[in-house]
Order: sequence, then structure tokens, then C-alpha cells
Amino acid sequence: MASAELKDELTCSICLNLYTNPVTLKCGHNFCGECIERFLDTQKGCVTYSCPQCRAEFPERPILQKNTTLRNIAEHFQSREEEEESEVFCTYCVHTSVVASKTCLWCEASLCDTHLTVHSTAPEHALVQPTKSFRNSKCSHHKKVLMYYCLEDAECLCVSCCLGEKHRGHQVELLNEASKKEQEKLRTIQGNIIKEKEEIEKKVHNLQEHLRQIPEKEAGIMEKVGVQFRDLRMKLENLENQVLNEISKKKEQVSLSVSDLIQQQEMKKDDLSRKISNLDQLCQVKDPLLCLQANKNEIYTVGDSNTNVKEVKEDLDEDPIIQALHRNMVSIMSGLQRGYYVQEASGILLDVKTAANNVHVSDDLRTASATTVKQDRPHTPERFPDSIVLSMMGFSERRLYWDVEVSTVGAWRVGMTYPSISRQGLQSYIGNNQQSWSLRSNNKFYSVKHNGKEIQLNIRPSCYKVRIYLDYSAGQMSFYELGISMRHLYTYSATFTEPLYPVITVLDNAWVRVLN
Repeated sequence: MASAELKDELTCSICLNLYTNPVTLKCGHNFCGECIERFLDTQKGCVTYSCPQCRAEFPERPILQKNTTLRNIAEHFQSREEEEESEVFCTYCVHTSVVASKTCLWCEASLCDTHLTVHSTAPEHALVQPTKSFRNSKCSHHKKVLMYYCLEDAECLCVSCCLGEKHRGHQVELLNEASKKEQEKLRTIQGNIIKEKEEIEKKVHNLQEHLRQIPEKEAGIMEKVGVQFRDLRMKLENLENQVLNEISKKKEQVSLSVSDLIQQQEMKKDDLSRKISNLDQLCQVKDPLLCLQANKNEIYTVGDSNTNVKEVKEDLDEDPIIQALHRNMVSIMSGLQRGYYVQEASGILLDVKTAANNVHVSDDLRTASATTVKQDRPHTPERFPDSIVLSMMGFSERRLYWDVEVSTVGAWRVGMTYPSISRQGLQSYIGNNQQSWSLRSNNKFYSVKHNGKEIQLNIRPSCYKVRIYLDYSAGQMSFYELGISMRHLYTYSATFTEPLYPVITVLDNAWVRVLN
């Protein structure tokens, strides 16, 4: 009895249910927040507002005060009531307590399996899971059992609600039928959510696997780079020693040559000094006869012997040494590029035999342009039906890149494909199958496509040059934009099983030119 009295105190006089977010008016009466808001809305335009319970009037719309204490008491009471409802007994088994299997909302009685067999099967006798509370199973306005469901308003209705003005003409179903349909929808939604969850789990697994491989790849790359630097240092040290030895040898040669010339000039200088001394003596002779009869042949040849001085033909010139150094350094770097670094795939030419009849190929076989002028090329098994041209050359077991310049108009795709790609229907389009990988631009955003799945990159083009990078052995194909600095766009990882051929698609006046 005390519990029933407490429940009455915790019941909203408008909806006759336990308080939900109760608020208090100035007169002291409590109501559910939504209930009193709806009631006050009906009084808009009136001179005064009034309390629905005591009719106390207010000159202005009253300010609602939240009653936190009452809300906590109502929630606590409801939780206790739900606990008590955990075990419901049959209403008709008066001598023993038999657990009920169903509750009839029409009869407001719970039934065990035995009494359920003789219970009415009329539609109005709605059977639900055993419960002691019929508060939520009855219409708050008509106090009748909720038996129907309005599909348009998504509301549970009693018989009187169905006949009322609000739901007249609406599509209405029995609760059980509507519940079954709703559960079917929910199962479909659940299936989609489960599928989406499985896809996310798969993506997370792949990302975790990728994350796990990053340190391994880092170690491999660092080892390769370390080997290259060690090799580079060794070659540079050898080159340094070689150049220094050459400089030393050249210095010895030049030094010997100059020393020899110095010795020769010293000998000539001594000879001249001796002649100067003899001349000085002759100039001091006072006897004319001795002066004139003296042997002067050696003295008179002084001009002939000393006028031609041998010049230095060899010198320690810097230019030949620096030129030789540069040639050797270029040779070292070329060797490194052949051994590790990516090389440009030069000599890529477009294969006219594969070009669609709405693709114009330039005379130098390097530019593909979309055209409305039919090219009238003969139909062959190699030819694509629409907008596509393949290169003559394929690549496998190499690390390389090739660059293209693209137009500012139209739409284009560039990428690589297996030669076995279909030449018919939608499967012939680049990226629509497992045989091709592509980058696309429509002058707004980049996107990539493979196996029919297109990924928007949300990256706007900032220049008109693109690089396609291929590491066949590692199973990687990457796309870059070549602006002021090289910008990475996307990388595909795959296990390549055939040679890969450069491929171009041009639409709507677009053109693409291969840069060699």
C-alpha cells in the first residue's frame, strides 16, 4: 500500500506516468518537463497562464525550475519496480505460484502456459512478455490498451486514437505485425552494421600489419642506404687517394723538370760569370798589342749562347685535375644509380595499334589527345574501344619512374596495366579491373582507382606534371605531383604477376604528353 501511495506521489497528473525530468511551478506542483511545456504551449495567446492541477494563474509564462530531488526519487522507484517485475506469476493460479509466460494487455492479467492455451486469440487481446506494469501499455489520453501502430506518425495507438482526427486516414497496423516488420528492418540494419564492422576490422588488421612491417622496411631501407654510403665513402676515399697520388706524381714531374732547367740556367750563369771575368781582365790590359792579339772567339759568342733560354713546358695545372675528378665522381654516381637509385624509364612511346578511335596520337608517339574526329583505324584485338592508348614498352623486375605533362582542361587518367586487360565493355576502362591502377584528375581533385574502387584524395592539383613510380619487385606503384617540390599522392601495394605497361586515358579535350 505504501508503495502504491508513493507511486501516486511520483506520477505526473498530465501523462499519468512516473515523472521524467520533473519541473516545479511557482504554485508548488510538479510535472514532467515535456508535459508541462506542451500544456503551456496550448495557452499561448491567452491573457494568463494557469497550472493544470490547481488552476493557479500567472500573468506571464512561468519559469520552470528543475526538481532534481524528485527526479532522483522517481528514477530510484522505477528501478525498484523493474526489479520486482523480474518474476511475474500467473494471475489465475491462485493456489500456487506459477511463473507466467505471457501478459494480456487487454485483460491486464498474466498467464502461465496452461491458462494461455484457453485464452482468447482475438486481436485486441495483445500478448506481451510478462509484466506487472501496464502503465506503458495504455494510451495516456484514452486509458485504453495500445494495440495499433501508425506508420506515418510512428506512434503506438489505441482504438480511440485510430478513430480520432489526428490519425484519421493514416496507414495503421497491428502492433505485432508492425513489430515484426520493424525487427526485420533492424536485422537488415544489424547485418549492414556487422558487415561494416567486419570491413573495419579487416582494415584495422591490414593497417596493423602495415604498421608491423614499417620497422622491418625501415631496417631494410637503412641497411641498403648504409651499404650505399659505405660503398660511396670507399669509392670517394679511393678516388681521393688516386687524385692525391696523381697530384703528387705530377708535382714530382714538374719539380724535376723545373730543377733540371734551374741546373741548366745555373751552368749558363757560371759560364757567363767566367766570361765577364775574362772581359774585365782584357779591359784592364794597357798593352795594345796584348789586347788586340788576345783570343776573343769564346767571348764574341756570348750573345748566341745566351739569348735562347729554355722555357718551362710543364706546370702543376689545376684544371685537368679538377676535370678528371669530376669525370670520376660522375662515373661513381652513375654506378650507384644503376645499382640502387630509381632510373627514368626513357624511350616510352605510345602504341597506335592500341589507341581508341577517339584518341589522337602525335607523330612523335608521345602525346595522346581526346578528339571528336574519328581516326578510322582498323579494328584489331589490341585496340581499346574508347579513350585509351597503351605504350609499346612494358616493365618488370625493375625500379623506375616515368613523367607526364597533363592538360588544364578535360579529364585524364594515367597509370599502368597488364597487357591482358580486357578490350571490351566497362572492364576495358583503366582502374575498373584487377589488371590496372590509375590516377585521375578532373581539374578539381585527384583520385585513384583499382579493381572498380575509386578513392577520392581531396588533393587539388597545383601543377601540371605527374610522376608514376614503379618498384616491381617490392610490389609498389606510387603517384607524385611534380611542382616546386615533389608531392606524394598515393601508393598501391600489390603482387605483380605480368609486365606493366604505361597507359593513358583522355576525355573532354584533355591531352597527356610523356616526358622523356
